[in-house]
Amino acid sequence: MTLDGEALEQLRKRAKAGGADKYHAANAAKGKLFARERVALLVDEGSFVEDGLYANAMAEGLPADGVVTGTATIDGRPVCLMANDSTVKAGSWGARTVEKIIRIIERAYTTGVPMVYLVDSAGARITDQVDLFPGRRGAGKIFWNQVRASGSIPQVCALFGPSAAGGAYIPAFCDVVAMVDGNASMYLGSDRMVEMVTGEKTTLEAMGGAKVHCAESGVGHFLCKSEAEALDVVKRYLSYLPSNWTQTPPAAPAVEAPEKADLAALVPASERQAFDMRRYVKGLLDEGSFFEIQALWAKELTIGFGRLNGEVVGVVGNNSMFKGGVLFVDSADKATRFVQLCDAFNVPLLFLSDVPGFMVGTAVEKQGIIRHGAKMITAISEATVPKICVVVRKAYGAGLYAMAGPGFEPDATIALPTAKIAVMGAEAAVNAVYANKIAAIEDEAERAAFVAARREEYERDIDIVRLASELVVDAIVEPHELRPELIRRFAAARGKDRHFSRRRHGVTPV
Repeated sequence: MTLDGEALEQLRKRAKAGGADKYHAANAAKGKLFARERVALLVDEGSFVEDGLYANAMAEGLPADGVVTGTATIDGRPVCLMANDSTVKAGSWGARTVEKIIRIIERAYTTGVPMVYLVDSAGARITDQVDLFPGRRGAGKIFWNQVRASGSIPQVCALFGPSAAGGAYIPAFCDVVAMVDGNASMYLGSDRMVEMVTGEKTTLEAMGGAKVHCAESGVGHFLCKSEAEALDVVKRYLSYLPSNWTQTPPAAPAVEAPEKADLAALVPASERQAFDMRRYVKGLLDEGSFFEIQALWAKELTIGFGRLNGEVVGVVGNNSMFKGGVLFVDSADKATRFVQLCDAFNVPLLFLSDVPGFMVGTAVEKQGIIRHGAKMITAISEATVPKICVVVRKAYGAGLYAMAGPGFEPDATIALPTAKIAVMGAEAAVNAVYANKIAAIEDEAERAAFVAARREEYERDIDIVRLASELVVDAIVEPHELRPELIRRFAAARGKDRHFSRRRHGVTPV
């Protein structure tokens, strides 16, 4: 078939228009943008170059086969992207859809640029399953390419609607996922399928909505109020990372820490009193630079990107405001993935320790706290980027190990004057050693005096000056000295050798 200019223009318009008007109206009523509008909001104006616009052009009602793919720039930096068009058969996948997605991930990987996924899809078209599902270039190849690209290029997902069945793994294989509250969902089986298989009656929102995944399952990372906010998360996330694993994170102009930040005043003298590590982090980093990740999940651990004197760092800090800062199964997993992300993309790691240790008890043992803790410690051990451990208040038990303590080859272990490093806190230690003797003292005053004396002995034994004198810690610094100390030490560690072990890979205790 020969096309003249007018016929080609009409074909192009039909392909770019998406589905029927009624589907556009239905999406607009839910506060959802058209896929091409999302792309236009995300990328630099005029930078988008589309591939596969005429996919399935011979078929009726399948413009671009329901997915927009191509290249663009964001803040002047090249990216590859895909965007499901939910006005075309609810954004479902056909054979050409799958091929377009595979091709754009392959391009991102081979050119070494970030891959952005704008997801809004009902999953595979059952009617097309033979063409799209089982073959060598079938849907499985999408995930194979995502796994191959993981740690090589940044992969970030903004989820605007459903991500159903096998399609739910596209977000799962991304570094981070931003979900729009009220519209976004991830699930392997629909509510109807769940009832059929298990008898459970549920809803998509209760089973796989944005709040569930951002606050309970940990599959989501950012709970967003709008699509514009989700797209902004994508931009901001990429601003902290290099385009690929061979590069260093982009520096920014140096900005001072907030003038009113008094780090000493933020840390209570009593370790029984909680404080918000997020405030401490914001007072330490360049003003306005802290970008918290997974703020709603496993809140006893705070993670995120920030900048010190314009240079990117990844922060891992215990937050005693939640569960006393104790490490649980979920917080161990949260730390593991973030440490691996930073190590993959050459982001130095700053550990701010205020940790009583890992949680104990029947419930967490059955959940595999030992296995999850070992996974976190594995990630800390394998991370070869510059890493500095700061003991802000306490580092007890295996918590010291999980927060990159001296045995894990940090580039420095720094203690604040408030720091305590020990197998356990003084109260627990005295009780463990002297429980029978304490119980045998009948006089209350005598018992209290005995306990106080033993606690004082224990505190002397773990005195931070003694630990510094024995080179357990490299420096004791005042809170107001910490920021310039970190800036100097990270600068000195920037060119470190990053070899770790003779092997292909370890056997991770997953």
